Amino acid sequence: MRHVVIAGSGPAGCYLAEALLRADSDCRVDIIDRLPTPFGLVRFGVAPDHQTTKAVTRLLDRVLAKPDVSYFGGVELGRDVSIDELRALYDAVVIATGAPLDRRLGIPGEELDGVVASGRFVGWYNHHPDHGNLDLGRIESAVVIGNGNVALDVARILAKSEAEFHGSDLDPDVGHAIAGTGIRQIAVVGRRPALHMKFSEQEVGELGELRRARPLLAATDALDGLSAKPAEVLRSVCERTYDGDRIEIAFHFGLTPVAFEGNARLERVRFAGADGFEIVLPAQLAVTCIGYETHGHGLAVDAGSLRNEDGRIEPGLYVTGWAKRGPSGTIPTNRAEAQVLAKKILSECAGSEKPGTGALGALLRSRAASHVDYGAWRRIDASEIARADESRTRRKWRSLDELLSAAKPPSG
Repeated sequence: MRHVVIAGSGPAGCYLAEALLRADSDCRVDIIDRLPTPFGLVRFGVAPDHQTTKAVTRLLDRVLAKPDVSYFGGVELGRDVSIDELRALYDAVVIATGAPLDRRLGIPGEELDGVVASGRFVGWYNHHPDHGNLDLGRIESAVVIGNGNVALDVARILAKSEAEFHGSDLDPDVGHAIAGTGIRQIAVVGRRPALHMKFSEQEVGELGELRRARPLLAATDALDGLSAKPAEVLRSVCERTYDGDRIEIAFHFGLTPVAFEGNARLERVRFAGADGFEIVLPAQLAVTCIGYETHGHGLAVDAGSLRNEDGRIEPGLYVTGWAKRGPSGTIPTNRAEAQVLAKKILSECAGSEKPGTGALGALLRSRAASHVDYGAWRRIDASEIARADESRTRRKWRSLDELLSAAKPPSG
């Protein structure tokens, strides 16, 4: 029997487990994750108002429920068990821990209060245990720096009214905090020209459906000559007529951030254009959505991802998902990649006498490192659904203590 362990329970890890089991009936897969809850960026990265996308968790959950899969939640690579220890217990070890580190601009003022990286901001509104409360205070103007869908998510979440989060899994306290900012202007600023926008057609279209906001182009000719579908949709929603006094979501392109400025707290963001002109945008909040990098886990990192050759780091050690290719692609990208990597692992790693699951459990017990198994995760899941009112699909626990408490079996 082959014993494979995957570090990371997001789509990349779960799809790989599924592909391995479909291709080899004599394979057993263990999945570890540093958090008690599985599903990675589907739970903590996909926007709370995108429940159709989040529905993929039902498929991923069925992978965790398979008899030849064991889930070890709350087990952190490097803290509770090392890569070398896993390699001694398993025929193949796969890193699927994503790209959790925010890239930085490296410009003056990035440490000012009010300047927030997208991982922190998205983690806050998605109730990630690593990201506690974010005190937004009063905000009249916000700047969102980025040319991709994360920037659109941030702008849309800031622009929505509390009522528009009905049917989402956004915590009501977060919705209340956003509504209390009093925000009136949001600037979405791309560092590259509009030709290079990475927005999806669907995400752009959603901006035209907001009840209290309207999108517009800061430069009316910014999209001239562009025929790609996202540009056409953006042009359409910006030219539409909107009634009432609305929050403005202004799109700027081809502006390089030069400095965040303010006394102790952010007051404005300074940009430079391609021809040398400067523009200063007022802001009490700036969210930088400029990409992510992987955690190296002591391995070589190139351009934000683990150094690898078609998913293999070295014999018996592999990588998949964002840790392999960087923050690119969609959820289905991981499924296609998983099928290719599964064939590679099965062709290169023969079964052996390595002990696998039981030995990992024994090692964790010897270190008093408890873990959340699949049954415990299902208790967390049920408790979050039960504590939500009719306006939400679930109400997530935020802290690790709350999650671990919800994981416990009923007393008596």
